Amino acid sequence: MNGATIIDGKAFAADLRARVAERAAAFIATSGTTPGLAVVLVGEDPASQVYVRNKAKQTVECGMRSFEHRLSVETSQGDLLDLVHRLNADPAVNGILVQLPLPPQIDEAAVLAAIDPAKDVDGFHVVNTGKLAVGAADAMVPCTPLGCLMMLKHYGGELSGKRALVLGRSNIVGKPMAALLLKESCTVTIAHSRTRDLADECRRAEILVAAVGRPHMVKGDWVAPGATVIDVGINRIPAPEKGEGKTRLVGDVDFDACVGHAGAITPVPGGVGPMTIACLLRNTLVAACDQAGVARPEI
Repeated sequence: MNGATIIDGKAFAADLRARVAERAAAFIATSGTTPGLAVVLVGEDPASQVYVRNKAKQTVECGMRSFEHRLSVETSQGDLLDLVHRLNADPAVNGILVQLPLPPQIDEAAVLAAIDPAKDVDGFHVVNTGKLAVGAADAMVPCTPLGCLMMLKHYGGELSGKRALVLGRSNIVGKPMAALLLKESCTVTIAHSRTRDLADECRRAEILVAAVGRPHMVKGDWVAPGATVIDVGINRIPAPEKGEGKTRLVGDVDFDACVGHAGAITPVPGGVGPMTIACLLRNTLVAACDQAGVARPEI
């Protein structure tokens, strides 16, 4: 593998959760209140159900309270908004996460806009995206980009001045990731499906974050020697070697082709994915501290 460092997201996330648990215990001891996270799931999407179950389990393991709200797929937008408003007003709830995607009868933007920005631990409310865009210190940062940044700072060394390319322009990953890298004084390019000479753009990057949802899009010769590669993609592709109808998870980066070029690289699975829930727990504790009027812990 030519010495490339394989970034172990599972181990990194476990360490982050341990630090969150330690800081949460200190907060509980001094404030007398336990941080609470409310997760809302509408419908019975299997992947979302697993994700919500893992969130609840890890929330409790970190010493915080978990509130689960599972609603029928036929739930109306009005009923979901009523629940969000009740959670906004509940002092036991410090963080609110509405699991996406939502059924077609519900306007996702309207639901996200209804969440109190102070409890928006997903970081998707326009107030928090605006704060992040202007570099405000009190922005609630989306979990996946935050996890990517933590790993980049740990494995990529000093980020200031580095050329970074974010492949993808979504509001959930691409745009906030670019804003975070700008705040670290990187020179940032956002590339996407309309970018001309995309491979050449990637080759110029010392930091490459792929978040487009296309399996194995980034080829080996797209990666500059020694670059740090963060693969956010989670794609299911057929795996006939496992049996008929079986699938396997792969990223947006062709890992086997890129590992010989990169200096450090995340695998899929086991890279970025575990960091998302760990950062959600971190954001919940931060929100609790903000609401209690105490300083945010260093995590």
